[in-house]
Amino acid sequence: MQKNLVIVESPAKAKTIGKFLGKNYKVKASVGHVRDLPKSTLGIDIENDFEPKYITIRGKGPVIKELKREAKKSNKIYLATDPDREGEAISWHLSHILGLDEKDPVRIEFNEITKEAVSRAIRNPRPINRDLVDAQQARRVLDRLVGYKISPLLWRKIRKGLSAGRVQSVAVKLVCDREKEIKKFVPKEYWSIKGIFKKNKRDFEASFYGELKDNKEIKMDLKSKKEVEEVIKRLEKEKYFIHEVKKGTKRRNPYFPYTTSTLQQDASKKLGFSAKKTMVIAQQLYEGVDVKGEGTVGLITYIRTDSTRISKEAMKETNDFIIKNYGKDYSSNRSNRKKVKREKSGDIQDAHEAIRATSVNRRPEDIKESLSPDQYKLYKLIWERFVASQMSAAVYETLSIKIRAGDYIFRASGSKLKFDGFMRIYNVTEKENNINFPNFKEGEEVKLHKLNSNQHFTQPPARYTEATLIKVLEELGIGRPSTYSPTISTILNREYVILENRSFKPTELGFLVTELLEKYFKNIINEEFTADMEEKLDEIADGKFSWKKVIEEFYSEFHKVLEVAEKEIEKIEIKDEVTDVICEKCGKNMVVKYGRYGKFLACPGYPECKNTKPFLEELDVDCPRCGGKVVERKTKKGRRFYGCSNYPKCNFMSWDQPIDKKCPECGDILVKRVNKNSTTIKCINKSCDYKKIEKNIK
Repeated sequence: MQKNLVIVESPAKAKTIGKFLGKNYKVKASVGHVRDLPKSTLGIDIENDFEPKYITIRGKGPVIKELKREAKKSNKIYLATDPDREGEAISWHLSHILGLDEKDPVRIEFNEITKEAVSRAIRNPRPINRDLVDAQQARRVLDRLVGYKISPLLWRKIRKGLSAGRVQSVAVKLVCDREKEIKKFVPKEYWSIKGIFKKNKRDFEASFYGELKDNKEIKMDLKSKKEVEEVIKRLEKEKYFIHEVKKGTKRRNPYFPYTTSTLQQDASKKLGFSAKKTMVIAQQLYEGVDVKGEGTVGLITYIRTDSTRISKEAMKETNDFIIKNYGKDYSSNRSNRKKVKREKSGDIQDAHEAIRATSVNRRPEDIKESLSPDQYKLYKLIWERFVASQMSAAVYETLSIKIRAGDYIFRASGSKLKFDGFMRIYNVTEKENNINFPNFKEGEEVKLHKLNSNQHFTQPPARYTEATLIKVLEELGIGRPSTYSPTISTILNREYVILENRSFKPTELGFLVTELLEKYFKNIINEEFTADMEEKLDEIADGKFSWKKVIEEFYSEFHKVLEVAEKEIEKIEIKDEVTDVICEKCGKNMVVKYGRYGKFLACPGYPECKNTKPFLEELDVDCPRCGGKVVERKTKKGRRFYGCSNYPKCNFMSWDQPIDKKCPECGDILVKRVNKNSTTIKCINKSCDYKKIEKNIK
């Protein structure tokens, strides 16, 4: 009889752990869940206190047979599934299948897959935590009731293949609500005045702020060109004096280590990774990579976490590393942990650590050869963020000045990096306004060189990107770390939203389903309910509530609403938008369809005619080369660009959007590029230097 059997979820994890434990242990993988609710039926006995009807997952027979065979030959069995509610539930199902007593010390858990962590877990087994299991069961049953009761209603009333869910439907609602805000938005005009001043043959710039009355500064909102001209007329008659000079220092504290949400957000912004891609690569780094000269080892800690806590051992190792490599001044030598309250929910889950490198001594560049390019990029991001979180703050010298012109005030401020601190290794994307001012004394006169006025318009709120949607879901307490990535995949696959220029845009179907759900299920499919339910699930995990009681309270209201919706909702027919584009294969007018990457044209004669074409949005701009219309196109990877409708006869192309204005310097067309904080308008002619940058006000 072999001595010990360890069961994990994935074969990759089994392979890594097997190398740590040696000959006295056999490590096998369950390959995820082994039991679940049936797909073909509801699988919940509503009349019998919502008892779940679990079945063996199809295709898992051989895996279970092998696990049973190995269990019979083993002296001890350890269930080493992931350290979260889902992992606890898998261990509970395994204990049922293998005939283990869940009250016996059969469960082990570790936050990182290293030899030391696994060995420590083996020495400290515990019983299965039934509260965590019940919290997972409550979520599974709740989502099954919502999904399997509302989804068939959508199939009957709209079309097959649709789905609804507590988290996914709220995510779509957020995207739809943002689109409504954008459509209702009315731009407001405003103006700014910049003063260019001279001192000691050096130019410096200050911004007009407003009036000075009774020694109080009152901000002036300039809303028209006429107002600006009146102010400039008065300013041109004034002398300019330094009214106030303030010098100081400010500290910029390091960021906290990554949680699941912040990792997905940063990987999206800095690496261009989707949430799904981030989690796939992070899973590989967690389960183990064969590192040259070291063997297979987990490079990062567990990847599904809400916590920014790190262990004392990791803190000490990192502190020693920082002192050795950068000096004592760079070490904060303190805990860098936060405990936050969600906007709509309770405390964050703090079951295990933040996402960090399992050893700070595995520098990204040292193990680069052992990693794929994407693994290296993500590991580097995690390693740098973790190490930086334990470093000292960056320190800036600051300077702010106020310039008086009669009864008017101009302001200018800037900063200069004095000590880089954590920024020694961590790239901060936000730019500082670096000081480039002469030395000033209060009361001294400065010469005005010229006044520049600029017209601006307020900008509508931006559409959600993956990063910003995940951020708002987390802030509202909707979903948990493990749900963000599958939620986004679901709403894309269901064609409720499309990705346009890396931002989510709701489809007609998304609007339709959301409006229907809001009308009949407004107390269920909304941010407050979803966040409150997440809090109740947390309390079930803490042993404060009975999970069946929570489900009973929910269902007593839900089934009444469901009956009303079934009676009142009539069959809805979604008609495809017909275009004037003729199918060259059968002669029919092509219609607009929605796919994962946006609109496309399809022949209505499908399946007899399967002709499709890209959908081209026409801009109200003439091609500068042939006079045809400029249209929006997409590359094979979904990147947007602009070309001529007469392609391939005309090969005009621009990555930036052409606008219906001519360059004031050379007469060619202008293009615009809208970023998060500004809009750049420039000439398409590369030999022309015309450029105008306007700040966006939201």
